[in-house]
Amino acid sequence: METLVVPGTFKIELDRRKRIAPHGIDYWMARDVQQVLKYERWESFQELIQRARLACESAGREPDHHFRLTANMITAGKGAQRERADWYLSRYACYLVAMNGDPSKPEIGFAQTYFAVQARKQEILEQAGADEKRLELRNRVKTANKALAGAAYDAGVRKLGIFHDKGYQGLYGLGLGAIKERKKIDAKEDLLDRAGRAELAANAFRITQTEQKLVRDHVKGEQPAIDTHHSVGRAVRNTIEKLGGTMPEDLPVEPSIKKIEASRRARVKALSPPS
Repeated sequence: METLVVPGTFKIELDRRKRIAPHGIDYWMARDVQQVLKYERWESFQELIQRARLACESAGREPDHHFRLTANMITAGKGAQRERADWYLSRYACYLVAMNGDPSKPEIGFAQTYFAVQARKQEILEQAGADEKRLELRNRVKTANKALAGAAYDAGVRKLGIFHDKGYQGLYGLGLGAIKERKKIDAKEDLLDRAGRAELAANAFRITQTEQKLVRDHVKGEQPAIDTHHSVGRAVRNTIEKLGGTMPEDLPVEPSIKKIEASRRARVKALSPPS
């Protein structure tokens, strides 16, 4: 199949008519899109918008988040003012309009490609932002774990492996090895390197609260410290359960955080001036 290319003039025209909401989101006005797609009658274009709204609903999205009916005052004959209907259309709404348009019109094919590319660019940006947040949270967990290990040592813990495993048992209901087996994570991988943001946040809470409790309650002795870690992990698990959240052992496995770190290093290197 031949790849459809968006003509430069068509792209410029859609870019020119794009608007930016106060919170930075792109949108278009339906009357502007109608002109670019060469629909002569507003009534025909309204029918196309309604088909796009149905497609949006069928896809499990809320149409009112992407299609918003409005009205503008225009000057008619002899200077009279009258209302004229229009729609605010999100990028996704424009994509659905194009996908449900008249396939015999070349402008529809161009628009399908244009908005598909725009949507993909946005997905990439959003994923990059989510990856950065996950990486930041993972680094905070690493720092917190070091502080916890120090507090545990001060309390008299020498078997840190058992100490940490009891914390996992409290939070997950399973020991570390069993968690990895359940999630199909290689035994050599770090569990938290494969955790998503919700799972990392639950572990961060377990870790920081255990450290504070060990210090605040002046816990002394290896077994009391181990028991403290287990009880705090269990308390966090109970909280998730009461809130109706997904148990951490059932949360999906994410790509290794090491891949995100490698991508970040590559971006930094690419942006750095040559020495």
